[in-house]
Amino acid sequence: MRITVVAVGKIKERFFEDAVREYEKRLGRYCKLEIIQVADERTPDGAGEALERQIKEKEGERILAHIRDGAYVIALAIEGKMLDSEELAQKLGQLGVGGVSQVVFVIGGSLGLSGAVLERADYRLSFSKMTFPHQMMRVILLEQVYRGFRILNHQPYHK
Repeated sequence: MRITVVAVGKIKERFFEDAVREYEKRLGRYCKLEIIQVADERTPDGAGEALERQIKEKEGERILAHIRDGAYVIALAIEGKMLDSEELAQKLGQLGVGGVSQVVFVIGGSLGLSGAVLERADYRLSFSKMTFPHQMMRVILLEQVYRGFRILNHQPYHK
C-alpha cells in the first residue's frame, strides 16, 4: 500500500523533522510513504472571512494538484469521525483488502481545509476536537499509521 501525506506548510522545528524521519523509517517495512508539503498562505492579523476563504481555496488547489484519481483521500478535520487506534488499523486493513493501493491523508493549514478538499475526501478523520499545529499533527498521524500497521500485523506495540 502507498501512503501519501499531503500537508500545508513546512516543518520548522528540528525535533519534529527528526520525529517524522523516524516514523518514515519505521513505516518503510509496511508501506511506501510519501510526504508532500505544499506552501501555506500568509494570513494577516484581522483577516476577514472572505480573505480566509480565499486563503483556504489557494491552499486547497495546491493540495488537490497532488491527489491522483483513484486515490482514497482521508481529510483530517475537527468535524470528522473519531477513531481509536484499533479502528484506524481496521480501516487501513479494509482499504487494503478492498484493493485500494493509495491512501492520501490531508493535513490543512492554520485555517483548515477548503470546501473543495473536503468534498474530494472519501473520509473525514478527527484526532480530537482540539486544534493542533500542523507540524505536530504530521507526527501524530505518522505514529498512528505506524501503530495501525503494527496492530494489523499482530505485532506488539506499547499502549
